Amino acid sequence: MPITPTLHTQRLVLQPLQLGDAPAIQERFAHWEVVRYLNAAVPWPYPANGALSYLRDVALPAIALGKEWHWTIRQLSQPANLIGSISLMDAVDNNRGFWLAPEYQGKGLMGEACEAVDAFWFQTLNRESMRVPKAAPNTGSRRISERAGMHRVSSEEKDFVSGRFVCDLWEITRDQWLARRKNGGEGEV
Repeated sequence: MPITPTLHTQRLVLQPLQLGDAPAIQERFAHWEVVRYLNAAVPWPYPANGALSYLRDVALPAIALGKEWHWTIRQLSQPANLIGSISLMDAVDNNRGFWLAPEYQGKGLMGEACEAVDAFWFQTLNRESMRVPKAAPNTGSRRISERAGMHRVSSEEKDFVSGRFVCDLWEITRDQWLARRKNGGEGEV
């Protein structure tokens, strides 16, 4: 499996996750606005060692096994400032996840990060499809999927940090993704 490379976009640098990122993740992640629509497996209130435990016991071992790829999100203008994280997972119906500190949301940064990791998923890893689950009330996340050409394939109730909601499963195939890129992001889905 390919190692997790550093990825660049117009405004961002996505750096491979490292254990030393734990303090910055702890500071940025442990906020209700960030975690409320995440899977209920995320502990809330977030423990003081939550980021360190997650990196050491979950994310970094999965990276070592070649089953996950994790990046920190940083602005090119301030590369020392971690503002979020984005991940790819070799899991059934759960191939991408992300979070962004509230003060950076609504600026198109996560859509830009998704474009970069989606290209890694389809071009480098050569996957046939990408599926991402989302809490239905998470309109910002849904809009990112819609803009990327994904379509909803199913819905079912699931537990999230803030309660039980409909969880929509979104998908785009490699062929659909390639057609969108060929047409400047506006391909038919």
